[in-house]
Amino acid sequence: MSLLSLLAVLLLEQIRPLPYRRFVDAPLARLAAFLESRCNAGEQRYGAVAWLIGVGGLVVGSGAIAAALAYLSPLLAWTVNVVVLYATMGFRHFSHYYTDIRLALRMGEVGQARQLLEDWRGTPLAGPAVENPSEIARLSIEQALCASHRHVFGVLVCFLVLPGPCGAVLYRASAAFADAWGQRGDAETAAFGSFAQRSFAIIDWLPARLTAATFAIVGNFGDAMYCWRTQADKSPDDGLAIVVASGAGALGVRLGVSPAAVGDNAEAADDADVDFMESAVGLIWRALVTWMLLLLLLGLANLVGG
Repeated sequence: MSLLSLLAVLLLEQIRPLPYRRFVDAPLARLAAFLESRCNAGEQRYGAVAWLIGVGGLVVGSGAIAAALAYLSPLLAWTVNVVVLYATMGFRHFSHYYTDIRLALRMGEVGQARQLLEDWRGTPLAGPAVENPSEIARLSIEQALCASHRHVFGVLVCFLVLPGPCGAVLYRASAAFADAWGQRGDAETAAFGSFAQRSFAIIDWLPARLTAATFAIVGNFGDAMYCWRTQADKSPDDGLAIVVASGAGALGVRLGVSPAAVGDNAEAADDADVDFMESAVGLIWRALVTWMLLLLLLGLANLVGG
């Protein structure tokens, strides 16, 4: 059923991409802002209560609805899984930006590529990235690797670990709350959002490492593992840094989180360009196909065992 749900979602996204920011990001941001306005008293325990109300309520609510519909019909339960995955994965949320940036760089339209990347990231570019095609390509690859984890593989892992749609909802909601409450520097908000950030770091620990491992398997395994190992020593709690480091090694490209070397030879890594952007697309798709094959094998094993 998991494989069929994933296939249905990928097909739906190709036919009718979901306006992700409007229907997912914005409602979660409003919910986070509402809970913060009601609960933020400048202490961590209030942030924990708000997180449990928001994230816990969404997870329990989605699980209860799925359980009730599963009692009525397995088809209804499968439909709920498809709808939740469609709302939480967002594969097309980042792919169209990436494709447009790659095309703009291929056509030599650096200014257009920079504007598209700024729209995607939500922040203006500064420094050498402003007019440098290689820097724009590098940042785009990093953004794509991170987005593929946050919007595909991370959600998928949690979906498989927890029953029904609970895992997908837990991952998406906890990521949204960590982002909403953890991006400001004032002491009051930092204390309030610390529980949300730590909770998401725990939730994302396994998915981030499975994503990094998948990139290593479908890419250059030795270099990916080397970059992963060296980056993990620097940022043991940063799941995205590990994902990008593994992706850099798998592709053989210099990226921001792993600039020093790929494998044992610093000269083995090349600067990012449009060709590497195309290679990154292939890496992500191979990783996704690997997960689909794994789900197929698990499904067949379950049928044989049953």
